[in-house]
Amino acid sequence: MNQSERLKEFKRSVSNKFNIYNSLFLSLPYTNMENVGMLVPLLLQQCEKGLQSGKNPTEILDAFFQNYAEMETEKERIDFMFRIIQYVERQVVLFDSVEDAAFPKLHKHTASMSIRDYFQLADKSKQWDKVSKKLSDFSARIVLTAHPTQFYTPAVLDIMSDMRSLILEDKIDEIDRTLQQLGLTSLINAKKPTPLDEAKNIIHMLRYVYYDAVGDLYAQIKSNVKAGGFENHNIIKLGFWPGGDRDGNPFVTASITMAVADELRTTLMKCYYNNLKVLQKKLTFRELQEPLQDLRDKLYVSMFNPEKVIGYEDLLGHLYTLRTLLIDRYHSLYLKELDHFIDKVRLFRTHFAVLDIRQDHRAHKKTIEQVLMKEGVIKNSVDELEKEALIDLLINKRFKVDPSDFEDEIVQDTLRNISQLKRIQEKNGKQGCERYIISNSEDIFAVLFVYGLFRWCGWEDEKISFDIIPLFETMIGMDNSEEVMRELFKLPAYRKHLELRNNHHTIMLGFSDGTKDGGFVKANWSILKTKERLSKVCKKNGIKVVFFDGRGGPPARGGGKTHRFYAAQTKDVANNEIQLTIQGQTITSTYGTKEQFMHNSEQLLTAGLSNNLFGKENVISESSRQLLEELSELSFEKYNSLKNHEMFIPYLENRSTLKFYQKANIGSRPGKRGNKKKLELSDLRAISFVGSWSQLKQNVPGYFGIGTSLKKLKEQGRFEELKTLYEEVPFFKALMLNSMMSLTKCYFELTSYMKDDKDYRDFWNILYSEYKLSKEMLLELSGSNILMENEAVSRESIKIRESIVLPLLVIQQYALQKIGSGAEHKDLYEKIVTRSLYGNINASRNSA
Repeated sequence: MNQSERLKEFKRSVSNKFNIYNSLFLSLPYTNMENVGMLVPLLLQQCEKGLQSGKNPTEILDAFFQNYAEMETEKERIDFMFRIIQYVERQVVLFDSVEDAAFPKLHKHTASMSIRDYFQLADKSKQWDKVSKKLSDFSARIVLTAHPTQFYTPAVLDIMSDMRSLILEDKIDEIDRTLQQLGLTSLINAKKPTPLDEAKNIIHMLRYVYYDAVGDLYAQIKSNVKAGGFENHNIIKLGFWPGGDRDGNPFVTASITMAVADELRTTLMKCYYNNLKVLQKKLTFRELQEPLQDLRDKLYVSMFNPEKVIGYEDLLGHLYTLRTLLIDRYHSLYLKELDHFIDKVRLFRTHFAVLDIRQDHRAHKKTIEQVLMKEGVIKNSVDELEKEALIDLLINKRFKVDPSDFEDEIVQDTLRNISQLKRIQEKNGKQGCERYIISNSEDIFAVLFVYGLFRWCGWEDEKISFDIIPLFETMIGMDNSEEVMRELFKLPAYRKHLELRNNHHTIMLGFSDGTKDGGFVKANWSILKTKERLSKVCKKNGIKVVFFDGRGGPPARGGGKTHRFYAAQTKDVANNEIQLTIQGQTITSTYGTKEQFMHNSEQLLTAGLSNNLFGKENVISESSRQLLEELSELSFEKYNSLKNHEMFIPYLENRSTLKFYQKANIGSRPGKRGNKKKLELSDLRAISFVGSWSQLKQNVPGYFGIGTSLKKLKEQGRFEELKTLYEEVPFFKALMLNSMMSLTKCYFELTSYMKDDKDYRDFWNILYSEYKLSKEMLLELSGSNILMENEAVSRESIKIRESIVLPLLVIQQYALQKIGSGAEHKDLYEKIVTRSLYGNINASRNSA
């Protein structure tokens, strides 16, 4: 299906159906909202006309209230705006459902490579032996994270699932009733969800989508392997951050971590129990009844009592007993179904998804200092010690620590959690929790502090069954990373630890803080160069490196087209395994249905498997590298000048939704690290930072500096070099295409009133000028007439989504203006801003 055919299909299956079902919203049963459905299209029209003609949101809405809605009092207007927000939120849910229902049809015949295509290419190119070898130990790990951008409750997700099925069958009456159900179902949490609540929301996806999707994807791969006997049950792995990620959510405690580990395991036992019930209806043979019932009884107990654990070997033992009996006594009847169940058990074991632990390096430093102060080694700081002396303490000295001996909550929790990880491994299996990630890693002690804490919390050196994973996310961290790893590899104690971990080392590279710190081009280019350098140093030391990408959702946080990203990695980047984070609403938008999960996981696998196997290897020549370096520095220079502008932080604080992210009941994490009164960029969470630019429809982190850098090189007469770079270097092309996606979602007309703001007009004009320049230069570079010219379906989807939320965004800006002018109902306007975050976040799907 070519692009024009897919666009026609999109209009038939998505645009037209959405318009039909949207008309049913006219009768949604809201209290006092009988006329809202009729007024929303009119409001959208007035917003579009008003913004295009240069009116500000206050003028647009005041005129609308006076001329169309006939609302005189401020309280009436505020109530109406809340109702509009409710309406738009549900329109977004409807559009999500319609688009998701059309997904299989739209992606059935795409240019992207499926597993089957991959195997056919292996046959045709006579590289099956090489492919088979890589296939036997290759792995893709999709790590689910819970961030403020995930707010659909399980109830709403269930409604969306029902809607997708009904839309496929065009059951208008049932759709109407389900829309009424949606109208009466709250889309927001009554209170901020706890970390356990957030974890349960994502576990809901594991149970009702991923359990079957992963199993079926594995079966599909297995059936397509040419030689048969495929046994790589690690080819698709699921990771899990909710409940283990302390840096992402400081409200996570040791007890929460244990509770989430139990929830993952007991939920998996429910999946196994239900699977076994279905299988038992087929395996009705006499000699199978006792082992079947025995296993069923054990699963039943273990799925309700967290302390009654059925081990992985016990599970498999029962199943292989059944398998032997089935082959020996009952002609292998239903063996395929039993083997499919056994494969699921081997895929998920007893943990479902690997629970990762993450904490900020500064928390570990504080803990180490508290322990050493208690032991009388230092007075205040580890800086009192020589580097070699501190290293010796961490890898050789043993202290016996008791969390209750310390008053600081972070210190207590850090020690308590590391001590309890043994128990989690006993219950969920060692593979169920075996990764400890350190945010803000910038030196050797990021890793060694954690290594030392494991030892001091009672772990024997030869039994630290954890990968200690540095997260190099800042520019400084990435610059230092090569030397950090080189120093670690020189330590005999750490090398011995790596031998216990099969001489594998996972290294995480963060996009979010890197982009915030260095800007879009420099961050992405620095990450690629860092991967190349780390691949080289690890190979030299006999270590197999695995890169873990903190990709998040939007391009400004490392997101964008995942297949394009991995296919663009150079031959000098180690390609042993793909690991990436999927955040918030990207979980539901990219991996939210079985069909989406299987399709996008296939793209992930084929991108990684194909790299360096078929066709031309990705090599960036020295001249191209020099050009990329110049672009990176020019772009960074422009971004850095913006970052250091005196109005940069005040603009975010006073003209964006930044401070309202913390107030929304969409996640229990704060918008910034620490409790400093004065806001500093380094303390800002990347999600609220990138999200605030998205809410403004300015998406600055996704393009700022690109226009200036391209123009400067053009002025030097080097634009043909840039065009060649765009055509011949997949990395650069992927970067520019992602930036074009960010630009497509910009709409500066929304905030054009700021050009008259006495405090912020100059700053706004800087942003707008770079937006226009970046758009102009990228269109010229790509030879396109419009942004995302070759991605018509994605472009059309963005267009409809942006149209749906435009009234909501105008209301948001109206409320921000009212707050800024000291309006009487300030508290209500603040609630409007907070509520307006939801619809825009979900409409954007990847937030920028």
